[in-house]
Amino acid sequence: MRMKRLWATISLTALLGAAAPGAAEELRVGLLTTLSGPGSGLGTDIRDGFRLAVEHLGGSLGGVPTVIIEADDERKPDVAVQKTDEMILRDRIFLMTGQVWSNLALAMMPTLARNRVFFISPNAGPSILAGKQCNPWFFNTAWQNDNNHEATGAFVQKQGYRRVYLLAPNYPAGQDALAGFKRFFRGEVVGEVYTPLGQLDYAAEIAKLRAAGPDAVFFFYPGGMGINFIKQYSQAGLMDEIPLFGPAFSFSQDILRAVGEAALGAYNGAQWSPDLDNAINRRFVADFRDRYGRLPSLYASQGYDTALIIDAALRAAGDDWKDKDVFRRALEQVAIDTTRGPFRFNVNHFPIQDFYVRQVVRLEDGTITNRVVEKIFEDHADAYAKDCRMGS
Repeated sequence: MRMKRLWATISLTALLGAAAPGAAEELRVGLLTTLSGPGSGLGTDIRDGFRLAVEHLGGSLGGVPTVIIEADDERKPDVAVQKTDEMILRDRIFLMTGQVWSNLALAMMPTLARNRVFFISPNAGPSILAGKQCNPWFFNTAWQNDNNHEATGAFVQKQGYRRVYLLAPNYPAGQDALAGFKRFFRGEVVGEVYTPLGQLDYAAEIAKLRAAGPDAVFFFYPGGMGINFIKQYSQAGLMDEIPLFGPAFSFSQDILRAVGEAALGAYNGAQWSPDLDNAINRRFVADFRDRYGRLPSLYASQGYDTALIIDAALRAAGDDWKDKDVFRRALEQVAIDTTRGPFRFNVNHFPIQDFYVRQVVRLEDGTITNRVVEKIFEDHADAYAKDCRMGS
């Protein structure tokens, strides 16, 4: 395992033209994500999006020679903590990125903060790190966990649905998901179900929700969980009977590749879509497809934007980037265009950004993907920032 990881590091360093290990002014980045087993599609897309951005930036971040150390967390908290220790002590990383899962991010956070290593998450955004326990070493470049669910909840409310059944996995992001949906949906919740993280058979849950007779179903299942749930929901004949809604994570391109037409017509809330019409996004989508032979997912866009944000902070910090107070201030003040459009951080180090509702459609060439239906929030901030005292 260690030799495999070392080879990945050497290969990526050579690919990106980074300086030799030990260079005095090199930036050392730990990219710890899920690269095997269930959920590996999410981590792979984050990594590939990050890699593509670094290539677009000329092989480095902020013009600083860059070494990227990759490792697989296997979606296990103990493995994530062990790899975090190794990256800090052996690889001497300046910042950590890549994390998909909120429970792993929370397990890693104490070690990173204690060692004064920046944690710039391209996905995991647990509420616990957004409010009273916001942390000067933690930044999220994607969203706070509730946000895409809030967008979907606002849309379901706007469409006039009154009785909704909710499902999510039982871990921090799942709990945040349903809290976010309910923050903007004002109707009746006729069922609220939390299932074990990693569960793949939903026959019992689908039978119960059918019996509850809701007007609509909102669910949050990423990766393989989402693939199985959508397939089983469709096979049960419910797609036309009870409309299905979710966040972008449950209708991301990695899921649509596996689910196919079973997802057609479903709506989902997102901060990004492949059809957003801006120059950065057009280049990203075209080059990602050329480079990797597939349409990018939401996760790939977040990996790409994370690299752009780090690059902007390094350039703003200039020659003093290694001074961690200087780099933190530069990161806090980042205001740039990304694949999703304008981006900036709130006082709690989570984004302020626009959110959209997308629908799953079939393009003329047969590709099943998402297209924007409407902008549902503009300059949206998470509900927890008011409790964060970092900016006081």
